Amino acid sequence: MHQNINSLIRRPFYLLVIWTFLLTGCAELTSIMESVSIDTPLSEAEVVEGLKEALITGSKNSSAILSAVDGYYGDDLVKILLPEEASVIIDNLSRIPGGDKLVEDVILRINRAAEDAAKEVAPIFINSIRQMTIQDAFGILRGADNAATQYLSRTTRSELYNLYKPKITQSTEKEIIGGISTKDSWEALTGKWNLVANSVAGKLAGLDPVNTDLDNFLTNKALDGMFLKVEEEEKQIRTNISARITPLLKKVFGSLDT
Repeated sequence: MHQNINSLIRRPFYLLVIWTFLLTGCAELTSIMESVSIDTPLSEAEVVEGLKEALITGSKNSSAILSAVDGYYGDDLVKILLPEEASVIIDNLSRIPGGDKLVEDVILRINRAAEDAAKEVAPIFINSIRQMTIQDAFGILRGADNAATQYLSRTTRSELYNLYKPKITQSTEKEIIGGISTKDSWEALTGKWNLVANSVAGKLAGLDPVNTDLDNFLTNKALDGMFLKVEEEEKQIRTNISARITPLLKKVFGSLDT
C-alpha cells in the first residue's frame, strides 16, 4: 500500500488532474476542457454547426433591429424613400398646406410596413440555414466577409419578397388626399410622362419612359436594408471576438484570425 502511494506521488500529472477535479467539480472541469478544445482541429460537423449558429444569431438580431419602431424609418442607411422619379409628386404635394407632412406620412407608412414585415423574417432565414450543406458551410467560412449574407440572399430573397410586397402594397394603396393613394399618384405621374416620352417629339428630344413598378421598387429597397443589417451582424462575428458568445463560435471563427 505504501509503495502504491509513492508510485502515485511520482506521477504529478495524474495527481494534478485528481486535485483539479476535487477542487473545481465536474461543471468547472468541463468548462476548462471546452476552452482547451478550441485549439483542436475543426471537424466538418463543427464548421457546419458553427456557421448555422452564427447565421441564426445574426438573423434574429437583424430581424429584431428592423422590426422595432423606427427600425427602418429612423435609420438613414435603410430608410425607404420614394424613387427619384417621384420628385414631381413630392414637389406638387409640397405646394399645398401641410403638403410636406403629407409626403413624410407616406414615407413613414411605407417604412412602418417594412418594419411589420421584418417581424416575420427570422423563420424564413432559419429554415434556409438548417438546409445548409457541408459545402455551403466551408464556402462561407473561407469566403468573403459577406459570404454568409450572400448565401441567405440567394436562398431566401424570393420568399422574403413575397412576405414584404403585400405589406408594401397595402401601404401604397392607402388614400393620402382627395381619395388618391400614393400608387394612384405614381401611376398618373408616370402615365402622363410616358405619353410625352413615347411621342414623336419626346423621342426626338431623347426622353426616356419611366417603367418603375413602385411596389417592386419599394419592396427591393426594404430587402436591401434587411440584408445590409445581416451583413453588419456577420461582420461583427467575423471580426469582433466579443461577438463570439459560445465556445463553438470562438473555435470556428477563431480559425479565421490566424
